[in-house]
Amino acid sequence: MNTSKLNFAFSQTLVALAVLAAYSPAQAQETAAPQSSVSVGLGAASGDSKDRARFGMFNGLREHNGHGLLGIDYVNRNASTGLWTSFEGRNLGLDNRELGFSQRKLGDWKYSADYSELVRHDPRTINTGLIGAGTTTPTVVRLPTPGSGQDLNLDLKRKSFTFAGAKWFGDSLQLEASFKNEDKTGARLFGKGFACSASWVAAGSCTSSTTQWALLMLPEPIDSTIKQFDAKLNYSTDKLLLTGGYYGSFYNNGNSTLTPNIPGTLNNPLGAATALDAGLRTTLGLAMALPPDSQSHQYYLQGNYRFTPTTRLTFKYSYSHATQNEGFAIAGAPAGRSNLGGVMNTTLGQLGFTTRPMNKLTLTANLRYESKDNKTPIDYYNIEGRNRFTNGNPSPKKLAAKVEASYQLPQNYRATLGVDYESVDHGMFTPTDNVAGISGLKQKTEEKGYRLELRRAMSETFTGAVSYVSSRREGNSPWLKPYSLTNTPPQPNTGVLEASAGCTSATVGGIQNACIYGRTSIFPFIFEDRQRDKLKFLGSWTPTNRLILQFFVEDGKDKFHGPTEHGLRDSGMRMLSVDAAYSLSDAWKLTGYLSRGEQTVNAGHSTGYDATLRDTADSLGIGLVGKPSARFQVGGDLTYLNDLLKYQQTLDPLGSATNAAFLAQQGGLPDVTYRLLRLKVFGQYSLDKSSSIRVDLIHQRTLFNEWTYNYNGVPFTYSDNTTLNAQQNQAVTFVGASYIYKFQ
Repeated sequence: MNTSKLNFAFSQTLVALAVLAAYSPAQAQETAAPQSSVSVGLGAASGDSKDRARFGMFNGLREHNGHGLLGIDYVNRNASTGLWTSFEGRNLGLDNRELGFSQRKLGDWKYSADYSELVRHDPRTINTGLIGAGTTTPTVVRLPTPGSGQDLNLDLKRKSFTFAGAKWFGDSLQLEASFKNEDKTGARLFGKGFACSASWVAAGSCTSSTTQWALLMLPEPIDSTIKQFDAKLNYSTDKLLLTGGYYGSFYNNGNSTLTPNIPGTLNNPLGAATALDAGLRTTLGLAMALPPDSQSHQYYLQGNYRFTPTTRLTFKYSYSHATQNEGFAIAGAPAGRSNLGGVMNTTLGQLGFTTRPMNKLTLTANLRYESKDNKTPIDYYNIEGRNRFTNGNPSPKKLAAKVEASYQLPQNYRATLGVDYESVDHGMFTPTDNVAGISGLKQKTEEKGYRLELRRAMSETFTGAVSYVSSRREGNSPWLKPYSLTNTPPQPNTGVLEASAGCTSATVGGIQNACIYGRTSIFPFIFEDRQRDKLKFLGSWTPTNRLILQFFVEDGKDKFHGPTEHGLRDSGMRMLSVDAAYSLSDAWKLTGYLSRGEQTVNAGHSTGYDATLRDTADSLGIGLVGKPSARFQVGGDLTYLNDLLKYQQTLDPLGSATNAAFLAQQGGLPDVTYRLLRLKVFGQYSLDKSSSIRVDLIHQRTLFNEWTYNYNGVPFTYSDNTTLNAQQNQAVTFVGASYIYKFQ
């Protein structure tokens, strides 16, 4: 007996276009009987490419007003032989099309082949005189005035093909394998800038450090391929599940360097045409290395063993070998060095144990160890003025452990206590490397924490849980001061890092902050002591059979402590949300959500200013789907989002009078606002048992006033008068219609 199903889901097309989220519940009401269907349709969007810049970033609706809508979903099931064949196609009239074919014989074998395309359009508008944008040798042309060039739309095109298969050998053994190839072409926003600092003037590379600098927009040319192989063998018995396999990833970039041609005249910091310093022009015209070819091979063994029905052991071991050895021929490369010779070997081991020694008690323990062995050769790739320095090759190691106990208490309470531990060795620092602008580092950090949770089913209709998480990270090695590269060659390799001046070996470990303290010194916050606390509440309430409510509240804060008043002091987050689902009747369903999220970052003494960044996001969503009659289905949803980022700036108490005057005059950085309002509506009417008509509509409005590339309507301007801009207010209406014919 053969049955087939050919189902073009116009709804699937529009879901992929973000045009029809509301249709999914209605689609579930389709008859489960096998059937075939064909559907064709047309869609149209209002406005131009600038109106649709955000709406059409990924869905294929950016460039053109009208689109054909076509797709297919075919399934053939042979009950007598157990052979299943399927074929599906989505968005076939758009540039984010998908095709898939699969065939399988139940319990014996299966294989599949999938093809997909995706185009990502940059949401910004670029006006430039650049010749050869998106190539490896663009020519910079200074425009006479900003906005007098040609508009440039950057896009990235991805084409992906995947082939996968599996074969069963009896009930216990299975082989799986897959291969994926993805090609990426196009260009993305990129650039280059340089300033003639005092060190470059001293080295004779520039004549002045006061007015000589430039910033240029140079799109990165993309022509790359990623190949991925995955093969694994699965073995299972009543107690043992074992998987061993190989995963390989191969990246190939068709473009190795970007070498721009630089004119003799560009804008100075005030926007006036100025002849370039010869050294600056030469530096701007140097080749820039693009991501080199690389590959990685991983071998792994993982599984679990069930000792008893209540006791289980999980385990994993993997070894990875990654290399980056593409040849290069760049001016200034180290003598005798034709490639990086990058090698990174990673070993990962993990054990987990779960047991329930009694009905009310559950115990869980996990241990994870990761070690990276960096074998990349050291050489002098870098130069700053007259100082040369090398790359680094640290080999970090991480050990993490977790233990948790959960106990069922009287009156439907369940209590959980967990303890976490993490130790990180960031690796030996390379003495001939240069940590520019950093006052100190730590080689080792250690974090300890605990988790508490109390959960209770308070009634048949309400369940709630409250949890608290606290952890503290501290350095179990002293703050160490990097070498200062003040001569050539760099200081000899006498140790990992210099100890702070005036600190003996005893005081370095005991009073390390006092030894290296500086009010405006810079220390990476990943090495600073950190106290983290987080409180969370979850609740689920079903007051009636028709109504479900879910609540979520979370509040957390990180506090950082280092030998400085500069940089990150603390950060916080807060989240409140309510989700609801209500059945108005058997034919009508209503859903909704309301949420508010807030993130804060408090930083001090950065370039003479203190700042608190506060990002607040409010969102609201309402959805309705139903059937006014047996032939008519309708639905829709409304989404609103308002995201506001505020820069609350104050002056460093010891800041300069110039900073105070500037802040008083300018008022600090402006706010950033992103606002979205989207309405989606659909209707589907069955003309008879075999045909129907469907109409979809979406209206979207966005506001985005990000000041870095558009401030009060003024676009960002590069040194060649190239401008980077985006339409702040965008409004789009999309309408699609299709005819669907079904047959057996």
